[in-house]
Amino acid sequence: MQTTNGFAPDPPVRVRGFRIGCIGAGMIMAECHLAAYKEAGFPVAAIASRTEARARAVAERWNILTVHATPSALIADTQVEILDIAFPPDQQPALIREALAAPHIKGILAQKPLALTLDEAKALRDEAAAAGKILSVNQNMRYDQSMRVLKQILDRSELGTVVMATIEMRAIPHWQSFLEDYDRLTLSNMSVHHLDVLRFLFGDPDAITTVTRTDPRTTFPHKDGITVSTLTFPSGVLAVSMEDVWAGPREEGFDSDFYIKWRVEGTDGVAQGTIGWPDGSPSTLSYASKTATGGKWLTPEWQTMWFPHAFIGVMEQLQYAVESGEPPALSVADNVKTVALVEAGYRSIEEKRTVRLSEIAI
Repeated sequence: MQTTNGFAPDPPVRVRGFRIGCIGAGMIMAECHLAAYKEAGFPVAAIASRTEARARAVAERWNILTVHATPSALIADTQVEILDIAFPPDQQPALIREALAAPHIKGILAQKPLALTLDEAKALRDEAAAAGKILSVNQNMRYDQSMRVLKQILDRSELGTVVMATIEMRAIPHWQSFLEDYDRLTLSNMSVHHLDVLRFLFGDPDAITTVTRTDPRTTFPHKDGITVSTLTFPSGVLAVSMEDVWAGPREEGFDSDFYIKWRVEGTDGVAQGTIGWPDGSPSTLSYASKTATGGKWLTPEWQTMWFPHAFIGVMEQLQYAVESGEPPALSVADNVKTVALVEAGYRSIEEKRTVRLSEIAI
């Protein structure tokens, strides 16, 4: 674990002994999950995907000894103790339910969005509780290094009373091909990172107002392309999350300026930084505080990155929960509240009004 200026941008690895079975062999599994697990020393026992040949290629790359022909065969493999799912959200609930019925599986890491509807997400939460199994959801931006250090600054009250927060994304995400079959795009699959991390930083909001327009670059039909959400919190915090997946021209030779920036202002200080994902660099944070830095800017530094290093913390918190019996940091019960916030955002779009979270039953 790195520490810098008294901050811990990455959590400690307390547990690493549970055997992991991975379902999925796409970019997020091959480039992020498995890279993180290799670095942390987490044992990956088996892999499966929709295409066995693709699973075998990824297994060879990461020295995974067992390849199953189907996800169901992997779930039935008694050597698997923790199931790690990176699969389309319309197919994920069935896999979760198979795992809940498998006695040898102690914990499940699901992808976000957990499900395509809030009702399905609530059902999975309740079924996991009834089965006595730990179900966790991969909200990995909570393990981005700048977000973790910012949270530590906020917990120390070094910015005083927080007044306003913004997240501004101008970057082109990798839209997986399966998203073309859904009627929801940016809010459910990209904004969910930012909406969830705002909950992580400031608690549950009172209300959300979301507006949208289509993305002129995205060629498949969609409703929510470019989105802007304004959130209000019981503490008085006002937050704005903007996802611009168009981000200006991108023809060959055009010097595009892609970034994700954030800023938090308080009565005693200000913090700002970047999320390094668009260019593959470490995220950054600088802050100045009347009480902690004498009003001077301080810039902690680290070499780890959101992708892939955040996935170490995500898997570690699940393993720790399995071993200790404590609730996971990324619990399904908490994630249902993020799904509800996304649902409220879509209701705001459809009804062209501010939606209070009390309107959404969870």
